[in-house]
Amino acid sequence: MKQQYVESLRANDKVLDFFMVKQLNLPTDKNGNRYLDLVVGDCTGEIVSKKWSLTDEEVAQFEGFKGSEIVRIKGFVTDWNGQRQLKIEKIRRAAESDGIEIMDFVKTAPEKGEDMYAFVLEKAASMKDEDYKKLLEKLLADNKERLLYWPAAQRLHHAEMGGLLYHTKRMLMNGERMCEVYPLLKRDLLLTGIIIHDMEKLNEIDSNEFGISPGYSFEGQLLGHIVMGVKLMERTCAELGIPEEKSLLLQHMVLTHHYEPEFGSPKKPLFPEAEILHYLDVIDAHMFDIEQAMSGAEPGEFTDKIFSLENRRFYKARD
Repeated sequence: MKQQYVESLRANDKVLDFFMVKQLNLPTDKNGNRYLDLVVGDCTGEIVSKKWSLTDEEVAQFEGFKGSEIVRIKGFVTDWNGQRQLKIEKIRRAAESDGIEIMDFVKTAPEKGEDMYAFVLEKAASMKDEDYKKLLEKLLADNKERLLYWPAAQRLHHAEMGGLLYHTKRMLMNGERMCEVYPLLKRDLLLTGIIIHDMEKLNEIDSNEFGISPGYSFEGQLLGHIVMGVKLMERTCAELGIPEEKSLLLQHMVLTHHYEPEFGSPKKPLFPEAEILHYLDVIDAHMFDIEQAMSGAEPGEFTDKIFSLENRRFYKARD
């Protein structure tokens, strides 16, 4: 079994090991030379990697690479603009004789997909509102297979096997506590909004069975999961005979959960459950990215810059 250590790599560390390719591009530099720009990782995390000045033979080889391939890399870690970067000296595809187990390299949520699905399904079954219950039970049943492994993003927060369910579960846990603190919140409406707000990421993001996304679907690129989610709520609520007011409330929660037009929401929340949904989404996304960055830092150190948090570096306090 491969020793897992990507998150522990530091500047000047020498590397000679196997990694999974998460993303791969072959750009051209200002001098007209092709170079390799990729993201590699194991189950602990990822690292941006470069191989400069490729030969024609190397370009031809790398053009045939696919997502989730395992490669053996020789190189060393540098510090570029406050972030780790792996400078590649040599790279090759893994051979069958290397005895690689692909699951050793797959980044996964810390809980089993079946367990997280059961948790979300139990929350749906606990609804007192029969309309919300039948809507959720249909959506969860129709999408169970993919929900067990689908990521919540191609990169950044919850971009891992089972990430979409993990994100949903933690938001549900926080949402129930919010209802205890703020009695004006309607529990069934809020929890329904949490479960459905990112549901159309199943169709916005492409993914393989390891939760690794090569990119976005055609519809996902043209519309995005917010517009797709609004359409899903309108269509499914009509199919189930759910009253129009409830359908519109759910459509509004999907429409507004990113809060700002530049992030995809053309309107801001106009009722309490929609407002809280946005902040629950932000809290879990931010905390996930902070957790990932801190897992690679020692007490008394700052993390690498976190792109999703304005390139801030977070301090890991000593015990």
